[in-house]
Amino acid sequence: MFQSVIRTSRLASIVRHIRPLQQQQVIKASLLSTGPLSHHRSYSTRQVSFTADKFPGYTRNETFKKLTEEDVAYCRSIVGNNNLIYNNEDDLFPFNTDWMHKFRGQSQLVLKPKTTQQVADILKYCNEQKLAVVPQGGNTGLVGGSVPVFDEIVLSLQGMNKIRGFDSVSGILTVDAGCVLEVLDNWLGEKNYMMPLDLGAKGSCQIGGNIATNAGGLRLLRYGSLHGTVLGLEVVLPDGTILDNMSTLRKDNTGYDLKQLFIGSEGTIGIITGVSILTPHRSKVLNKKKRYFCFPAYVITYRLYLPYKKKAVNVALLGLNSFEDVQKAFKQSRLELSEILSAFEFWDSNALQMFKKHATPKAVMEKEYPFYVLIETSGSNKDHDDEKLTTYLENMMVEGVAEDGVVAQDETQIKSLWSLREGFTEALGKEPAVYKYDISMPVPKLYECVQDMRQHLREGGVFGQADSPVTDVVAYGHVGDGNLHLNIAASRLDNKVSDLIEPYLFEWVANHQGSISAEHGLGVAKNEFLGYSKSPVMIKMMKTMKNMLDPNGIMNPYKYLPTH
Repeated sequence: MFQSVIRTSRLASIVRHIRPLQQQQVIKASLLSTGPLSHHRSYSTRQVSFTADKFPGYTRNETFKKLTEEDVAYCRSIVGNNNLIYNNEDDLFPFNTDWMHKFRGQSQLVLKPKTTQQVADILKYCNEQKLAVVPQGGNTGLVGGSVPVFDEIVLSLQGMNKIRGFDSVSGILTVDAGCVLEVLDNWLGEKNYMMPLDLGAKGSCQIGGNIATNAGGLRLLRYGSLHGTVLGLEVVLPDGTILDNMSTLRKDNTGYDLKQLFIGSEGTIGIITGVSILTPHRSKVLNKKKRYFCFPAYVITYRLYLPYKKKAVNVALLGLNSFEDVQKAFKQSRLELSEILSAFEFWDSNALQMFKKHATPKAVMEKEYPFYVLIETSGSNKDHDDEKLTTYLENMMVEGVAEDGVVAQDETQIKSLWSLREGFTEALGKEPAVYKYDISMPVPKLYECVQDMRQHLREGGVFGQADSPVTDVVAYGHVGDGNLHLNIAASRLDNKVSDLIEPYLFEWVANHQGSISAEHGLGVAKNEFLGYSKSPVMIKMMKTMKNMLDPNGIMNPYKYLPTH
């Protein structure tokens, strides 16, 4: 069970001594139990509108050829009949539609190549014929970047899922781009390594898509971005040329670092087919005798029972009264936990209530709080890590920064606490409508943005009344890298709501030196707003590179860069 770290009440007097071990209390909180959160809702093809109809202003580029039977026959000769879907609306639907059912394309052909050469042959042909192509990984994105807008051919990487090699000395992994992130993480776990990124969609997302969108996730605080951990890429360019840059070197100071162009490019200048990535060691599993570990405190001391077999990973959840306290807790964690701190996540009470609305969790704490912080530490010495975390948690409680706290006691409870943090996206996906924003800014401004948006929507007459279309404004995110996930839940899609949010939110972010997209990318949702984060000179240079590498514009058109 979860053990209370230390529970302080506002006592009139403080006992300034540590009681003997036999007098210590162990206070138990209920294990978090979540109800089933389905990854997919049941939709008929008629219930999801086409992107081009839902968002007026899109016009099909008539320089692109329309698919013919001859084109289908040629593609079939490359991938075979079993790796192709053609003219079957039901089978095409999951490839045409994003998982949030917000964007829907009209593709009539999905190709599933198995090799890099097949990808090259397909792109060479499509470029010659001016057939537009949309690369697709796990299709877990939130900005419509992985689904067609019109009738583009979908090139799915799901068939390219082989592990090519692993160097257990350096920790360098080489894989196909279609490998699922969680599969790779589990495979590495058997060798005491792990992937340097972790996402809520890890069971479906693919490493190639992660890199193409420069996904951030839960481990960025500790291991940095993919711009640092990716060592090499194999990329097929729009004309079918294979760019083999599968380096496994950590140091190579020769020429331009071309792989960086493709990290975060969202499939607009090439298709990633192979990946070389540096993976960190997984925290050790220690076999020790059963023992008790004491939390010293001024009020009462508590004991934390450590099982026989324990990883050097700890996860704690704290309840706090203000975002100022969240910032204090983060600042202190950088000082006291430093090298073992691997994640620092926060959410507000609105996010918790949204989760509870669509799941059936048991109470983790006796009371509910305005804010919550999830802290993960990961190291190589369990005793050392426990001592540092204990000191940190004690200080947070005694100084009044945190009001309550729980610590996971085993792997099951670690996963349960993380499932709460990772469950917000799925819970919000069950709402009738949700406006999702992934933004970054200086940490002190994170929750000010949330409060300003709530007030702005109230003043706009769409939030705060019984019949208001907006039902809640929910916030959670990665404090460690200033990344806020702002979610505006609504009873229905409403143009008035959209017009109040955009471009107000993007202007707010720009005025506070932030980014309109921290980790979700641009896709079709944010490409026209790129000017709020990048200068005209930078956008012009991006368009120059796009035109140089993809002169026919066949790669993932209508997205990423502004059209005006």
